[in-house]
Amino acid sequence: MITNISLVTVYCLDQDKARDFYVDVLGFEAGADITMGEGFRWVTVRHPSQPELQVTLMTPGPPLDADAADFIRRQLEKGAMGGLGLSVDDCRKTFEELSAKGVVFLQEPADRPYGVEAVMRDNSGNWLVLVEEKQWTPENFDYPRD
Repeated sequence: MITNISLVTVYCLDQDKARDFYVDVLGFEAGADITMGEGFRWVTVRHPSQPELQVTLMTPGPPLDADAADFIRRQLEKGAMGGLGLSVDDCRKTFEELSAKGVVFLQEPADRPYGVEAVMRDNSGNWLVLVEEKQWTPENFDYPRD
């Protein structure tokens, strides 16, 4: 029986810089940092309020083949990779705090039917979505219904 999601992978170009960004800028905690033969390094971070979920900061490489790793590396360099959705209690305040730390935002906080959302990049080029959720129903969305 599956009990929860315990691990997600976010690709990065430099594991040390990515770990420092998630820990020093976003407030995550450092997790594992283990080198396992042939230069493979396992680096994780986790948010203090959700310690059961680890984020693996993985450089593109094995078990990916060379073409797949190169594709992911190019997407990161272009800033075209998706990353994580992060819940926040006050999106506008968090936007101001992270902007002051030099975080690059692709979208400033905006009202959405489901809450307030802002989109930023981590220092590897992944998109991270900040969401301050609010109560909503399907009627909050403007789309045709059958």
